[in-house]
Amino acid sequence: MHRVVLYSRPGCHLCDVARETILAQRERLGFEFEEVDIEADQELELEYGIRIPVVEVDGEEAFEVTVDAARLARLVG
Repeated sequence: MHRVVLYSRPGCHLCDVARETILAQRERLGFEFEEVDIEADQELELEYGIRIPVVEVDGEEAFEVTVDAARLARLVG
C-alpha cells in the first residue's frame, strides 16, 4: 500500500488545501496517510520551514506548496 506524508503546521491555509486534496484522493484510491506537524520538531522546521506544505509519496518528495490531484492519483493509483 502506498504511503503519503504531509508536512504541515497549524494555521497554514495552503496545508489545509493540500490535506483536502490528499484526503479526497485517499477516499477514491485508498492509501496510508500521515500528517506531521513540523513545529513539533526543530529539525523538520529547519528543513521544511517556508516550503510547507511538503508531501512525500512512498518516501520521495512529490509536492511542495501545492498538490496536483491528478499527479497524486497517478503516483498512488
